[in-house]
Amino acid sequence: MKSLISQAKDIHEEIKGGRRPSLRVPVRSLSNVTFSARKGFFTIGKKVSKRTLSYQTVKPFAQSVRMMAFSKHLINTEDFASKREVYYTSKGSSKREENAAQAGWGPASFKEQSESDTIMDDMEAMIGVNREQLGFIPAEQNGSVAGELIVIDLDPATGKRVEIDCTAFGRGSYSIPSRVEGLKFRTKAKFVLAVETAALFERLNGHAYWKDGNCIILAMGGVPTRANRRFVRILSDSCKLPVYVFTDGDPYGYSNIYRTMKVGSGNAAHINEYFCVPKACLIGVTPQDIIDYDLPTHPLEEKDKKRAQDAIKNDPFFKDNKPWTRALKEMISMGVRVEQQAFAARGLNYVMETYLPQKLNNPKKMLP
Repeated sequence: MKSLISQAKDIHEEIKGGRRPSLRVPVRSLSNVTFSARKGFFTIGKKVSKRTLSYQTVKPFAQSVRMMAFSKHLINTEDFASKREVYYTSKGSSKREENAAQAGWGPASFKEQSESDTIMDDMEAMIGVNREQLGFIPAEQNGSVAGELIVIDLDPATGKRVEIDCTAFGRGSYSIPSRVEGLKFRTKAKFVLAVETAALFERLNGHAYWKDGNCIILAMGGVPTRANRRFVRILSDSCKLPVYVFTDGDPYGYSNIYRTMKVGSGNAAHINEYFCVPKACLIGVTPQDIIDYDLPTHPLEEKDKKRAQDAIKNDPFFKDNKPWTRALKEMISMGVRVEQQAFAARGLNYVMETYLPQKLNNPKKMLP
C-alpha cells in the first residue's frame, strides 16, 4: 500500500509542478537479466523504461493509474480479482457503481485482456511485489499435492485455522490455491518430488509412493504456475526439504519447466527471488538415463535442437553451467528425447520400484 501511494504522490507532485508525469518500469526481458550462482536465481538488471505522459501514451498511462487505484481498493477491502475480472471491471458502467474504485473506466477501459495483463505485469515490476499481493490472481490450475503433509490454512467463511491432511484424499489430492501466502506446513517427509505430468503423478499417488518414499509428491502440470512455484518454495524453506524435479528428457522439460522452477523466468526477474527454488535438482529424465536404463526414445526434432542450442548459447542459467552444458550437448549428439512414461517399457511400476530409489541413493547422478 505504501508503495502504491508513493507512486501516486510522485505523479501528483509532477503535475502540480507543471511537469509531465512519468512512470518508471523495469525492463522485463532476458536482455535485462543476470544469473547469480550465489543467489541461485535470475535477477533484474538496471534497465528502466521511462513512460512519460504524452498524446500517444495517454491511454496506457491512465490505465496504469486506474489499475493502481483498483489494487488499492482490493488491498483495503481484503478482496481479490482474477486477471479476467480485472479486464471486465474496466468495462463497468459508472452510472451503476457508487464506488469509484469499482466504476467503469470509460475511455481508459481495456480493448483486449492482453492490455490489462501487460499493465498488471508492469505495475508488479514497478511496485516491487508480486501481483497476488496486489490483489490480482490468475485463473489457472496450480497443481496437485499428495503425501505426508499437513497444510495449515484459514477457513474463508470463518477466518479460523484449518488443517488439511494431504494423505486423506483417497485417490484424489489437495489442489494448490492461487493465493499461498500465509500457508503453514507440518510434515515428517524427507523430500518433495515435483513431477511434470499428471499421468506420472496419478501413478505415484495411486500406489501411495509417498508412503514408501516418505515424501511429498506434487504435480506441476507442465511449466509450473507462480502459485505452484511459490508453494514449493515456502514448503521447502519452512520445512527444510530438498526438492527433486522430474521432467521429460527433452530441451523443453529442461529449459522451460525445470529452469523456471529452479531459477525463475526472464519476464518475471523482478520477483524471481520469491518464485523459484534455487536448491532444486533434476532427478530425471537425463540423457545418461537413456543409456543406463535402455529407454525407448523419440527423434530430437529441429525445434528441440534449436531450443537446446539457444539454451547453451544464450540462457544465463545454462551457458556457464558445465554439467548442464554437457547434458544438453549429449542430447544433441544422441539426437533423441525421452518421456517420463518411457519407464513403463520396463514395467508399469518400474519408475517407483527401481528408478527413483536408485537415483535417490546416488544424488551425484542428478543434474544441478
